[in-house]
Amino acid sequence: MQSVLRRRMLLSAMFSLALLTAVTITAQGTPPQNPQNPPPAQPPARSDQVIRRAIDVVTTDVVVRDNAGQFVADLKKEDFDVYEDGVKQEVVSFVLTHGGRTYNQIVPAAPKQREGIILPPARPTNDAAGRIFIIFVDDLHLDFRNTGRIRDLFKKISTELVHEGDMFSVVSTGPSSIEIPLNYDRRRLDEAMKKIAGNALKPQELLEAPEGADGPAELKYRAHVAFSTAYDMLKGLEQVHNRRKAFIYISNGYDFNPFADSRQKAVNERFARLTQTGEDGTSGDVNPFSQVGNRFAEADLVAELAELTRQANRANASLYTIDPRGLVGGPDLDEKIDMVEWQKYITATQNSLRTLADLTGGIAVVSTNDFSKALKRIDAETSDYYIVGYYSSNPDPLKKRRKIEVKISSRKGLNLFHRSEYRLRPPDKPIGR
Repeated sequence: MQSVLRRRMLLSAMFSLALLTAVTITAQGTPPQNPQNPPPAQPPARSDQVIRRAIDVVTTDVVVRDNAGQFVADLKKEDFDVYEDGVKQEVVSFVLTHGGRTYNQIVPAAPKQREGIILPPARPTNDAAGRIFIIFVDDLHLDFRNTGRIRDLFKKISTELVHEGDMFSVVSTGPSSIEIPLNYDRRRLDEAMKKIAGNALKPQELLEAPEGADGPAELKYRAHVAFSTAYDMLKGLEQVHNRRKAFIYISNGYDFNPFADSRQKAVNERFARLTQTGEDGTSGDVNPFSQVGNRFAEADLVAELAELTRQANRANASLYTIDPRGLVGGPDLDEKIDMVEWQKYITATQNSLRTLADLTGGIAVVSTNDFSKALKRIDAETSDYYIVGYYSSNPDPLKKRRKIEVKISSRKGLNLFHRSEYRLRPPDKPIGR
């Protein structure tokens, strides 16, 4: 367990370093300006001045299509009306990307330098073309028997979704041990594909797993590793601005309380051997301390999914979840699982993937075997889009959740797709003395 946590921390550090390096390289377009005359001396800062907290620009991707489903690429900054909690905001940044190329880039003005603070001159970015893909392979929740199917899906992603000029990173959560930082070399996708192997728990292993106070401990640990790894990747994406950030999330999904009735029966049968109850492992007087725990499983899962989507919205990244199982039939013949419970399990795992996608403006690719069609749709959404940004006019730090609404009043009959809300970043924890 400690080795996995150490690996995740090292991976997060490597990703942040690679992301910072990539952003620095793309920003080296023109040399810094060296004024011939030194600037005049600034008067000493007054002690009664108030130090104000800097406010980050809020950006959101907007896809505009007409009634025929075609992308509308002739809109200007003045055509967009952005509202936060019903209050109109001033658009300060505007970027159009059409066919993978960036046009009409308007970035917010640099903030004024404060007295007593010397900052290096800003450098314009000259390499804003292309997209950023984080390909997240949650092999802790991918079936080993579907390894060939998963590799075929990954091959489609490398040939049909990631194009020349796109920056990508590939990360896994389990023993596949894939750690490819952000780069442009598409040959590394083939390198990652050869290492992918599913390592999810089998249904029988879930039934036989030891039960803790919160249900199967191994099940929650695996999910926590996956969510924490994805969360760290999304935190690193906050450093990238004015580029479309797509998080390709490959997983079977999550269910914190799978096969509850079958697990309860298995626990009762083990308890029956000690108390000599009926043959079916049940009796009229059921010991409450022998019952399966995890009564708040659904609430725990919702809490973790919600926090992950909040971080994705703060980074302005869309989660595109893909279930490589496709159209799921029944369980294997050697699995002693009730069909009703199996269907509930499949529905719960697919709903978790739908939640991640719906709350971040992405697409959930579930219950389908036509992955090429889904990848073409993702490719279209990440190739044609607008990015609009504004500084929030609401200074209240206690207003954490904020609704976003984008309108185009100059034209009728247009369909807009964008994220609907974001949450303020939680304050950093104070360092203990």
